[in-house]
Amino acid sequence: MPQAYQDQAEALFIRALASAGRQGATSLALRAATSLARLRLAQNRQEDALPPLQDLYARFSEGFDTHDLWVAAALLGERGYCSG
Repeated sequence: MPQAYQDQAEALFIRALASAGRQGATSLALRAATSLARLRLAQNRQEDALPPLQDLYARFSEGFDTHDLWVAAALLGERGYCSG
């Protein structure tokens, strides 16, 4: 993917994350953070890819059998950020 498209995608994921946060929509924020993390990981940017996702994941106390939390846990777990 051309760098300009990656930059635009990153900006939109950050905007979605901020918007979901303002609305208190934690599940939507998790989706945006997961997408942002995947993009940054594809760019070999692990140091700034996973901490936002980990912070959001830690806010959940239930629903760990849902697809979104399962995907986040798998993404974090395979890189040693959580036990899932």
